[in-house]
Amino acid sequence: MKTPTTTLDLREPRTVDEALALMNEDAPLTPIAGCTDVFVTLNFGQQPARRFINLWPLDELRGISVEGDALRIGALTTYTELIRSAEVNRRMPALVAASREVGGVQIQNRGTLAGNVANGSPAGDSLPVLAVADAVVVLRSVSGERRVPVTAIYTGYRTTVIRPDELIVAIEIPRTDGAQWFRKVGTRAAQAISKVVMAAVRGPEPRIAFGSVAATVVRVPRTEAALAGGATMQEAQQVLSAEITPIDDVRSTAAYRLRVAGNLLAQWWGETA
Repeated sequence: MKTPTTTLDLREPRTVDEALALMNEDAPLTPIAGCTDVFVTLNFGQQPARRFINLWPLDELRGISVEGDALRIGALTTYTELIRSAEVNRRMPALVAASREVGGVQIQNRGTLAGNVANGSPAGDSLPVLAVADAVVVLRSVSGERRVPVTAIYTGYRTTVIRPDELIVAIEIPRTDGAQWFRKVGTRAAQAISKVVMAAVRGPEPRIAFGSVAATVVRVPRTEAALAGGATMQEAQQVLSAEITPIDDVRSTAAYRLRVAGNLLAQWWGETA
């Protein structure tokens, strides 16, 4: 790996409580599990962290269950497990669709849902789905748990409200009524970072979220309100173009992203009519 010569420090707790104690007493420690993001940055010498805590063996952080009327997904649940889960397929087919778009089978076998949330990339495939589902991120520290809406987790590009002593232990998704929809636009049909990614729920109050069009994944409440109020698609697309702020980068241009986002909006509205 193209890493500097400084020592890498890895802690391996045997329980979640032990992990939380280490996070509290020996911070900063960067949590790792599937390592599908961390290994890439280490390989390119771009990973600033040098001290890690390995959560992969902690089965307490795995599992998919229904609690009350909410779907609870353990932090270490992989994309393959999401794809294979009958409960996720029944309740959140858009999350299954997003999971199928994450890398190849090897990445799906190792990558975790909480890792996608913690990484905070605006191109994260699962994040628009979680945003339109009003998902809640369950954070735990030695002092207790707190629940933060996924739309309130991000403060900027790859920055979050997660404290250094906190771990994501689960993602909770309330019952989601309405037709779910997901689309990813990338250079290739598979194993490509999105140029634009969109998730939406069609109901009396439409819910729409985009990735790769801002510094974080974003809901578009003005566009949602326009469609709920009976706006034409052309009017809604004009609202959308003023509500998102894509940039030019190595993967695409701002103009392209604006046009594709508007086209996806129209495609979703037509397919779920």
